[in-house]
Amino acid sequence: MRMGMIGLGRMGANMSVRLMKAGHEIVAFDVSADSVKALAAQGAIAASSIEDMIAKLPAPRSIWMMIPTAYVDETIAKIAPHLSKGDTLIDGGNSYYKDDIRRAKELAKSGIDYVDVGTSGGVWGLDRGYCQMIGGPVASVQRLDPIFSALAPGKGTIPVTPARKNMPGTAEQGYLHCGPNGGGHFVKMVHNGIEYGIMAAYAEGLNIIKNADAGTHVREKNAETTPLREPEAYMYKFNLPDVAEVWRRGSVISSWLLDLTANSLAADPELTKFDGRVSDSGEGRWTIDAAIDEGVPAYVLTAALYARFASRGAALFGDKLCSAMRYEFGGHLEQTAPKGK
Repeated sequence: MRMGMIGLGRMGANMSVRLMKAGHEIVAFDVSADSVKALAAQGAIAASSIEDMIAKLPAPRSIWMMIPTAYVDETIAKIAPHLSKGDTLIDGGNSYYKDDIRRAKELAKSGIDYVDVGTSGGVWGLDRGYCQMIGGPVASVQRLDPIFSALAPGKGTIPVTPARKNMPGTAEQGYLHCGPNGGGHFVKMVHNGIEYGIMAAYAEGLNIIKNADAGTHVREKNAETTPLREPEAYMYKFNLPDVAEVWRRGSVISSWLLDLTANSLAADPELTKFDGRVSDSGEGRWTIDAAIDEGVPAYVLTAALYARFASRGAALFGDKLCSAMRYEFGGHLEQTAPKGK
């Protein structure tokens, strides 16, 4: 199948290469001419503009957008006038599922199908494959099945879930038609919210282990500092890379995220390359919004999202206010943070 790909960043370029390796043809366009040139060197058909890309696609056309959420609407506005009835536009980024519903309705007026694909796999997807959560019209999703199948990881070496024996569908292959428009990005949205929570759990747990040497540090004795009552209980100097490694092997908390964590710690136990500012691209927020709308509690996911806000200094003014209030009502003075903390 020949398909257009708009957006040749870390994922778009690798997805294109994976598709070409599976025998598909990619007509590639990006605002960076160098990115287009680089992919053309690997076998893609270069397009100098959106119009040029569309002209090089046979009907019914299929165009996959792998671009930041903020640029999706303006990109659709540029593409849509050149499309025809029966063409399909695919958004494989992390769009808000409510935007998918709106876009699908607007494009349907011109007979253009819209498919939303929540795509997980990151920079490893080229070799491992991409887990895909798909929303959109049944006919379009079925027509695009060769694309989804080529991008997906397949069954691989993962054992079959015992209770799923002989159950139909593509979920075991690593891709799933979740439902109508917005359904794919809804499932991916919650997937990313869960990711926030898992990452926070690993980070908090390993941080507790890292600080299990609290009893070896001398604490100031004053009215502002809670004494460590049992310093002898916190005299450990654990090897964090080894702890993460042993958890990978037979532990109930083993996972791919733990594999990546262990690798990071082995390469740089103090994580000196990072400042600890953790971004969020929106999915965690939208997950909490959905939980509120549904009346469903999401304690862990909400706390994990707020932890990301705090990591970027968003809690600093509130923390200052707390210090100011303590000073006002009790004359409490701030204490200098211990070195290395």
